[in-house]
Amino acid sequence: MDDELEILVTNDDGIDAPGIRAMADGLAAVGDVTVVAPADDQSAVGRRLSDEVTVEERSDGYAVSGTPADCVVAGFSELVPDPDLVVAGCNEGANLGAYVLGRSGTISAAVEAAFFGAPAIATSMYIPVGDGTLADVETTAADFAEPVRATRHLIEQSIAGGVFDEASYLNVNVPKDAGEGLPMDVTYPSTRYEMTAERDGTTITVEDRVWESMDPETIPDPPGTDRRSVAEGRISVSPLVAPHTTGSLDALESIAAAYPESDRR
Repeated sequence: MDDELEILVTNDDGIDAPGIRAMADGLAAVGDVTVVAPADDQSAVGRRLSDEVTVEERSDGYAVSGTPADCVVAGFSELVPDPDLVVAGCNEGANLGAYVLGRSGTISAAVEAAFFGAPAIATSMYIPVGDGTLADVETTAADFAEPVRATRHLIEQSIAGGVFDEASYLNVNVPKDAGEGLPMDVTYPSTRYEMTAERDGTTITVEDRVWESMDPETIPDPPGTDRRSVAEGRISVSPLVAPHTTGSLDALESIAAAYPESDRR
């Protein structure tokens, strides 16, 4: 890459999260980095947009009182003229499986970038929590060294290598504390879905049971999936396309063609 890349870095954990600080610092070696990130935690907001947000210009970037999608739109429109690439992350916690693609703020930032015609990388770190939750785990910028290293490698190789001629964005997931030099797999999102709900009077508790085990000996996710790759201690890279592609049209074509002549009810 002869010309320096203009890189917009965002996240959904908030501008003060250690993952985005590590990412911004690490990517300074491969481009001109501008951080445009939510002022506070916006995890799992998907592509939600705000009608109006405020922005605070800080020494470490722009803090936006909105969502990751707001940050990307504001970045392209006002704050970062013509970025060459958007990097979202590094997220604290994995974004694995097809069912999280529309839910994750991290991935949604990458999708938003695709509508601006820019390549994007969404990077997340899988953090085992045992019987606890992510809120029980404290991380520092040093914990994100391998996700940053993987993201740098993908930036340096993928743009010149033509990856983004086919893919709109890459969904990258890196195991925590697995050391440097992990193998990297090209994967597709697992289709396993285990959301459940339980009612107790007027309260319904929703639970994501897919995280109950990441034991590679017992999880049912097949080889080639993002979850299988991470569970076995490898970096998962899924090349994904936005906007969403259409399915088979043949059956629907005949149904649509019959509508104007159908009986009025």
